Amino acid sequence: MEADEIDPNVQRILARRERVEPILMPVRSVRWIRLVMRGLNWVQNRNPPAVGATTDLTIDGPGGDLPLRVYEPEAEGPHPTLVFFHGGGHVLGDLESHDLLCRHLTRETDCVVVAVEYRLAPEHPFPANVEDAYRATEWVAEHEEQLHSTGELAVIGDSAGGALAAVTSLMAADRDGPEIDYQVLIYPGINVRREQDSVQEHAGIVLDEADLEWFHDCYFGSDVHFRNPYANPTMACDVSGVPPATVITAGFDPLRDGATGYVEQLIDDGVSVRYRNYESMVHGFITMLSGSESVDVAHDAIREIADDLDDMFDGTS
Repeated sequence: MEADEIDPNVQRILARRERVEPILMPVRSVRWIRLVMRGLNWVQNRNPPAVGATTDLTIDGPGGDLPLRVYEPEAEGPHPTLVFFHGGGHVLGDLESHDLLCRHLTRETDCVVVAVEYRLAPEHPFPANVEDAYRATEWVAEHEEQLHSTGELAVIGDSAGGALAAVTSLMAADRDGPEIDYQVLIYPGINVRREQDSVQEHAGIVLDEADLEWFHDCYFGSDVHFRNPYANPTMACDVSGVPPATVITAGFDPLRDGATGYVEQLIDDGVSVRYRNYESMVHGFITMLSGSESVDVAHDAIREIADDLDDMFDGTS
């Protein structure tokens, strides 16, 4: 695929970002990039869509306080619950970075969404955020009444958060943990390798090879961890116990082939999968929801996720 096949609205967004990023992010510094992102998030999150209520709270996590944000739909409950893990290469992101996406998910799915601010690398490399993600999911399952939940539970995440959703599902199956009914993996960062066609063809669109290597080194530290199934679920011998899944990829995303490899593994092990590749999209497209960075396909994808969840929860109720 040629770069000019990218959705024209996305091309305009990327061109604008390419002009400002060298100014805003002249160095690949964790501290500086996080600072810049906080400013950009403030701009992005102005005039957010309304939900019924939001509540920030902390729970006891494996490494201390673990912040959560609960989004409740406007309609009276109870509702199914989604545990949301944000993207950012395991290095970036927080409750604010994906606030807009969580609000749209709450409105479209009519679910309670619980966003998790897990610990970040390189200060807290693998397995810190995996432990946080699993603990948050346990807590949600244990507090159905407090969350006005029906007891139906799904995990969802984008990019690194998609990998965390997959790993949390695997851990829950392995450990006889919380009963997760569904998983939604949005262009998950799973088993990304330099030799994959998607990396060779599309590195440089949103993420280049230096970005991928930097995130990998910050998070894994050692290739030994990359071979751990709770860091890279493709290393699991058997994933048949995980819940059904929706997996979303983008045609121009370097992460695409790693995700499709996991889709094949899930199907081979008998797991029901709904797979959609948005051919003209790029990594991160589902967060393109606001103002001049709004893309119709992002809204369409969220509605399709909502349809998948409706089908699943109708079948479990």
